[in-house]
Amino acid sequence: MKYLPVQNYINGQFVDASTDQTLPVISPLDGTLLATVPLSTPKDLDAAVRAAKIVFPAWSHTPIKERVQVLFRYRHLLEMHLKELAELVSEENGKTMGEAIAEIEKCIELTEFATSLPQLVTGEVLEVSKGVECRTEHVPLGVVASIVPFNFPSMVPNWTIPNALALGNCMIIKPSEKVPLSVGRLAQLLKEAGLPDGVFNVVNGDSTIVNAICDHPGISAVSFVGSTNVAKIVYQRATHHYKRCLALGGAKNHLLVLPDAKADMTAQNVAASMSGCAGQRCMAASAMVAVGDVDHIIKKICEEAKKIVPGQNLGAVISKESKERIEHYITEAEAQGARILLDGRNATVAGKELGTYVGPTVIDYVKPDMKVAKEEIFGPVISIMRTNTVDEALAIENANPYGNAASVFTQNGGMARYVIDRASAGMIGVNVGVPVPREPFSFGGWNESKFGVGDITGKSSIEFWTKLKKSTVKWNPEAGVNWMS
Repeated sequence: MKYLPVQNYINGQFVDASTDQTLPVISPLDGTLLATVPLSTPKDLDAAVRAAKIVFPAWSHTPIKERVQVLFRYRHLLEMHLKELAELVSEENGKTMGEAIAEIEKCIELTEFATSLPQLVTGEVLEVSKGVECRTEHVPLGVVASIVPFNFPSMVPNWTIPNALALGNCMIIKPSEKVPLSVGRLAQLLKEAGLPDGVFNVVNGDSTIVNAICDHPGISAVSFVGSTNVAKIVYQRATHHYKRCLALGGAKNHLLVLPDAKADMTAQNVAASMSGCAGQRCMAASAMVAVGDVDHIIKKICEEAKKIVPGQNLGAVISKESKERIEHYITEAEAQGARILLDGRNATVAGKELGTYVGPTVIDYVKPDMKVAKEEIFGPVISIMRTNTVDEALAIENANPYGNAASVFTQNGGMARYVIDRASAGMIGVNVGVPVPREPFSFGGWNESKFGVGDITGKSSIEFWTKLKKSTVKWNPEAGVNWMS
């Protein structure tokens, strides 16, 4: 075992869970046993909530300009330890080092945004009548929780950590049991940056802890990122207990490719979008709608995809079970009459035979009713459906139950606007394969890709992590009383 057993992080200390039950943490790169992770109990969550509640009054009343000084130092530490953090992400998730470095760089950007929050939450004040003043202030919620997935061990936690803490909340985070090492390291860096003990806590475990977070009366808000099926459960359970909840689910992102699209640029974007992070991201392109005659572009997509080699510039999928599930989708589509233009099944990497790899896969002549066209595959696979018109393509996109992202590839500005206006997704790209907004613009989809109000990052996250206090003040009794006062 390469690392020591994973522990929970409560009140500024790493501590053992109240159970001997553990799961192995296996590197998808080569099957190495990295560590074991405890299956914590609600008792462990109680300890974390108690620690957070004790320190919340002092932290929430610390001026925001002082709170973000911790994040300035945290950002510097992320930069200092970039390579180490990237190596940890690559080991436990299976990403390439280039992708892992980009993930930590995104963490730095997210933290930079959080340091700007003092300028964004100044509130408003207005003299509404002579001597009568109304004011609004953003007030932290209390103890909040963040439940994060395996596909971005550092970035998704940093979607929530910097903003929630800067805005005065105390946080409990539940990492994926598949990738618990990165969050533990983030906890160390936050402490080194000067974050008071108890403000940030980590409780490891499985669905038992997820359910306990949703049920715990001491937790005011829950954010979740994962599959749509689980997002629905978390949202329903958390809101049943009258908590705020923002639960982000899965996606089936459609790329509409028109005949006038720049062939080389389109092919590079499509291939990168479908295979980046081994396709294990909710912004991956997994469905392409070819409008009219775009065979020349499809040919180039295959040429670009062939340059993506497992173990070199393509990482592993998270587990053996994921590999088997992804390959089953491909086999089923082939049996139903789809044409496999590039087949990534049975991929192996020399010297890493226990790694779990799937090569880039391009499937043509897919019908909209096939599973490979409708369900989130979460692998480096793209399904191509063919239509004659943009309206037919939009009908396919609109019919899918998800709504994270959609993109159109064209050189016609009017047609691009037409698609932007009609695509049923929260994030739209024009000649961009992965239309993730950059800070301060917020991340968030529509439909069954998101449950709850607001977005998880950027300016929109302020409304989720705070509540508004409105005060009306009058100091001049000589002004008398009127309808305004």
